[in-house]
Amino acid sequence: MSDSLASPARPKMGWPFGFVLVTSLLIALASVRYLFPGAPGGAPGIMDNAFTKYGVLTVHAGFALVALTIGPFQFLKGLRARHPRLHRWMGRTYVLACLVAGAAGLVLAFGATTGPVSTAGFGLLAVLWLFTTTKAWTSAMNRRFDEHRRWMIRSFALTFAAVTLRLYLPFAFFSPFGYDAADRAIRFLCWVPNLAVAEVFVRMRARM
Repeated sequence: MSDSLASPARPKMGWPFGFVLVTSLLIALASVRYLFPGAPGGAPGIMDNAFTKYGVLTVHAGFALVALTIGPFQFLKGLRARHPRLHRWMGRTYVLACLVAGAAGLVLAFGATTGPVSTAGFGLLAVLWLFTTTKAWTSAMNRRFDEHRRWMIRSFALTFAAVTLRLYLPFAFFSPFGYDAADRAIRFLCWVPNLAVAEVFVRMRARM
């Protein structure tokens, strides 16, 4: 029997996954600074949050970087097939990280220094992050695995807002509407398109 028949070629990791993986790991690494006293190099707008002094930012950043690090690997079919127990434990860790980071993020949203629009943007992100992650968890517990995968895609799309936020922020300096206006818009732009793309992807997969 030929090698090609005995060992069918595995699908290659596409560049979109590679981009998501690399940027997620880079942002997770960059977020480590918020775990140190005084958060050296931390963004002034974040450090000025009313709840930062109570350690809420440290909790949010610490658990969010865990979710960012683990999340991409949960979509690898090979990992799920060959190491199901590892996949399950990583999934539990991801869910816990998202729930804690989401709850802390909701608190931070109410301490935003840039007004009610920023509070609404980050607050809605936190609520939807908690909701989608909880749905992903409960569907897995009920062994509705197709539904579980759909909710995990939505959950990670919101987790990935940590990356898209930082991709958009440099453009705020060149906005004709001024930095503050652009910054408020980014509070929505960092996650609404992500969730829309995830929803289109989920629906396209359902039709295949």
